[in-house]
Amino acid sequence: MTVSQGGLYWCRGGRGNPVDYTEYSDSIRINTIVSNKAVVTLRPNWTEIYRGEAMMLRCDIHDRDTEWEYEWETLHYTSLNQNEYKISKASSYDSGNYRCKGKMKNARHISTEWSDYIKLTVSDNAPESVLTVSPSWLSPGDSVTLSCEVEHPSAGWRFYWYKTVPKPSDKSYSYELLPGSTNGTEQDSYIIHGSTHTAGYMCRAGRGDPVFYTHYSKPEFVWSGDVHSAVTLKVSPDRVQHFTSDSVSLSCEGNSTEWRVRRFPEEHYWSYCSNWRSMTGSTCNIDSSQQSNAVYWCESGSGEFSDAVNITIQNADIILVSPVHPVTEGDSVTLGCKLKTGELLSNVFFYQNYKLIQNDTRGELNISAVSKSDEGFYKCKYSGKESVQSWMSVKAVSRPESSSSLIPLIVGLVCGIILIILLLLLYRYRRSKDSHFIRPIQSDSTNQDPAVNHMVNLNETQDNVYSSLLHGDASVYESIRGSEDTENDAGESQDITYSLIELKNIAKRGKRHETVESSVYADVKIGSAAGKSTPAATDEAVYSEVKPGTSLGQ
Repeated sequence: MTVSQGGLYWCRGGRGNPVDYTEYSDSIRINTIVSNKAVVTLRPNWTEIYRGEAMMLRCDIHDRDTEWEYEWETLHYTSLNQNEYKISKASSYDSGNYRCKGKMKNARHISTEWSDYIKLTVSDNAPESVLTVSPSWLSPGDSVTLSCEVEHPSAGWRFYWYKTVPKPSDKSYSYELLPGSTNGTEQDSYIIHGSTHTAGYMCRAGRGDPVFYTHYSKPEFVWSGDVHSAVTLKVSPDRVQHFTSDSVSLSCEGNSTEWRVRRFPEEHYWSYCSNWRSMTGSTCNIDSSQQSNAVYWCESGSGEFSDAVNITIQNADIILVSPVHPVTEGDSVTLGCKLKTGELLSNVFFYQNYKLIQNDTRGELNISAVSKSDEGFYKCKYSGKESVQSWMSVKAVSRPESSSSLIPLIVGLVCGIILIILLLLLYRYRRSKDSHFIRPIQSDSTNQDPAVNHMVNLNETQDNVYSSLLHGDASVYESIRGSEDTENDAGESQDITYSLIELKNIAKRGKRHETVESSVYADVKIGSAAGKSTPAATDEAVYSEVKPGTSLGQ
């Protein structure tokens, strides 16, 4: 049989003459199978999908010169004339094996072989996202790394990152997208740089078009002991460790009208404290009947988080008395030890990071000025009984920008102004050297006192300036000498310029209102080069007097 012999076939019988025919038999189709084979591809390319996702299967035949009709075979029915099989919203009903083949449009008895099966698995439950945060307890300047994991992971996920915002209407949170995650990230981690405050975060994943999302993760929190939060948690009694017989109350302070206290880990008997309450005059009592260690913080109705504290409830005979909030550098702090009977103790041993630091008759550990080296784990021991250890945090002093940081700038400006004044005086002198002569001066520069004079040579390529500041009432001289030319020593004289500034302090003398005015003189002198002075040479000097008034003495 050739390809052209494929098609529908039937038969009938006949005998005699004339021939008596029987009825026609039922027809059968004989298809011709060509060598081309159909291939099923999945878009998007993942075989494990979830209820509600959109999927599409495509039947591809490599012979593009022939027009084909398509036939799909699924678990439930057969579909014709489509090379794409679309699933708009997957359900468990769509699970199963899929295959396809092609038939020539002009010769439908000619077809390809069936493709291989492709198996789809549709899960009824959307996957969960699980968020982890590191670190969970912040030190100043720490960066926080968020990591999001999809339950039963498969291909194609992008990750979305959110900050939690407390909802006053109930105990849940609303979500705010973090910067850069509007369209999701390919990476399953996200870094928040320099986080310093208590905060909650969530994540979820999405894939496909339209995007199919996983469930939101449970909120995870990072905690900070920063006491400068907009909302502050107050603990009474103000210590970390408590006996199970103690009454411990919590309250929040801030500008919000509502607040609630949150705890990690959250347990069933904690639901009362997690209710919203008025900010004024309201407290929450911890159920201290059970031994527990937990982190506590406040959330305000305006979406703010307070500093967080560790609170330990102990069914023990002895506890350490230590502050629940961080201690600021430079402050004093006292640690104590307390028995369940409430009596004050003496002869107590105190340990820092497992090292004995005090073992005398005192019952308290006093630190007059706390430093960062005092931060660590502390515990106490008395008469063979030992408390559990608690962490004491030391907070660096918050130093505002000091005005002392402006001193270098001010000094630079003053020096610049003085230099400009000197240059202006020098320029003025050179412009008016032929007038306003006051007195002759000596031409021999060697008469100047070397203790208060500085000679500077100027050459054609470089100027060097040296200055000297003498305290008290001494004068300050700055002298500039022209560069000496040894070849011209015999016949040429060179100008020498002196600049004299004399500073005098204002001092009260005699009566209260009698003062001595202070003046500043600039003395510019002209003379011949050293060694070339003659009696006939006349030097000229210009004085410029500046009286700053009373401000100089201030």
